[in-house]
Amino acid sequence: MASEIVQKETKLANGWLAWSVEGRIDISTADSVYQSGEAIVEREEKTVLDMSGVVYISSAGLRVLLRLLKKAKKEGKEFTVAGAAGAVKTVLTYSNMDTLLNLRESLDDL
Repeated sequence: MASEIVQKETKLANGWLAWSVEGRIDISTADSVYQSGEAIVEREEKTVLDMSGVVYISSAGLRVLLRLLKKAKKEGKEFTVAGAAGAVKTVLTYSNMDTLLNLRESLDDL
């Protein structure tokens, strides 16, 4: 059985589009997460992925984050991640993704 994720968008007062993902970002959800993120990055100037509801991220999920960051930079836009906690934050830190993405503790840190 494939993993399922829940995604939603919220426009923040400071111009950022917060895009929330809940569940697991792994090989079974990575394509869906990337496609959603790609569309958001294409239309927004500043995008933050709220990962406070993400309980697991695999190497496929890390690749999604790198691809979205690369796309945003190429288009002169901003992309970052906020709210990662527990094992997800540990994976982001050990892989140095926290520095590449300028990881934020919460959406309030933007």
